Amino acid sequence: MDNTDRDIINTLQYGFPLSDRPYKEAADSLGLSETDLITRLESLLESGMLTRFGPLFHAENMGGALSLCAMKIPETEFATVTEQVNALPEVAHNYQRDHEMNMWFVLATESLEEKHKTLHMIEQQTGYKVYDMPKEKEYFVGLFLKV
Repeated sequence: MDNTDRDIINTLQYGFPLSDRPYKEAADSLGLSETDLITRLESLLESGMLTRFGPLFHAENMGGALSLCAMKIPETEFATVTEQVNALPEVAHNYQRDHEMNMWFVLATESLEEKHKTLHMIEQQTGYKVYDMPKEKEYFVGLFLKV
């Protein structure tokens, strides 16, 4: 990572333009060409320096539903259940934890009804209960990490 990559990360943590050409607008503010900015972002993602670059949407404000979910899966069946759960497009951020509830994932659906159907489907497919923990209140923490 060079100083330009650092400038990109440090600057874009604070926001990204909403315009017809957001990459060009962001690149102009960084003294780069649009192509250079896109190439550098792609490189940072491919190298793993960035794991994600994109918008965060409030799904609930658009009629969708989100939940943090947990399951208690025997170690001998963890890999199989992980494959079943991760095969669903509604599932993201699936992590194994050293805890009685050892599988944790985020479920995002287009509606509350679809969320309930998906939770039921996971339980039917895996044979294990899904503990549904929907967000009760959202907090914004303005955490920016200077690179």
